[in-house]
Amino acid sequence: MSGNATFRFDDVAIVSVEACDAPEVVTSAQIDERLAPFYERTGAAPGLLESLAGISQRRQWPEDVSFMDAAAMAGEKAIASSGVDRRRIGLVADSSVCRERLEPSSAVTVHDLLDLPSTCMNFDISNACLGFLNGIQVAGSMIESGQIDYALVVDGEGTRQIHETTIRKLLRPDATISDLFENFATLTLGSGSAAMVIGRHSENPGSHRVKGGFFRAASTHHELCVGSLDGMRTDTRGLLEAGTEVAKLAWEDAGDKSGWFDMRYYILHQVSQVHTQAVIDTLGIDADRVPRSFPEYGNIGPAAIPVTLAGVQDSLQPGDGVMFQGMGSGINAALVEIEW
Repeated sequence: MSGNATFRFDDVAIVSVEACDAPEVVTSAQIDERLAPFYERTGAAPGLLESLAGISQRRQWPEDVSFMDAAAMAGEKAIASSGVDRRRIGLVADSSVCRERLEPSSAVTVHDLLDLPSTCMNFDISNACLGFLNGIQVAGSMIESGQIDYALVVDGEGTRQIHETTIRKLLRPDATISDLFENFATLTLGSGSAAMVIGRHSENPGSHRVKGGFFRAASTHHELCVGSLDGMRTDTRGLLEAGTEVAKLAWEDAGDKSGWFDMRYYILHQVSQVHTQAVIDTLGIDADRVPRSFPEYGNIGPAAIPVTLAGVQDSLQPGDGVMFQGMGSGINAALVEIEW
């Protein structure tokens, strides 16, 4: 299917991709230990974060590290590994879900922390967990049109506040098992940051072509997952069913999928074991080619796909195919094809 949600690039590439780990590890067992009074009072069974979601741990930033600090850390790392002169970067886009404020943009602070030039545009791209892929598409379009030479897409996520708020909520004497399931997804979230430098393939030997992709919307499901820094209310089953359905529609819309079943890696949005298996089954892809970062990092929102890519990039060879399959509350879905 053609249309303005479908895009192809002739000369756009990933020049570098890097991730930064938040240093503090929080295990699912530690969260269950803190929730012990809730389990004892309600009779709910502990251990679901690991047995059902498949998440053994997630990470947190120190209290003095902001979301923007985290994004800038990854940005600095990506600029360094790209070898690109930061004076040639024409755009920094911040796709973070987590925000310190309503305005100004998070990208303004990242721009300042990275000492980017006044000629570098900066703005946020907010689209739940799909934001980073939207950032790649916007950056690629600006490069392809000749407007800029390089773009930096960054993302920094943190979960300390939302985890503490959720645990306090579940420890209230009137909290029920229904409250646990409504807030379950919140406890699967993790902290981390990632960044990607994007430029022209023709000007960057060894870069990795962004061939194209497409986005599809199923906005009738926009109330299935609604979040803020105070918590995230989720219809887990409804979100899983609707999410896999829109992923299926997007996959079927693609038409000629020559080579799509022979990718080296399919990098899915990292939600949980249940979600990952559902997408694998729905799309009919090889489970052995699906890297998983959620067991150790949890769901890092828009950073999940670039963090997962950064973790496997050393095993990729020139010419390998990589497919990003993104999903965001709303619901929106995307597929982006990369030639390594």
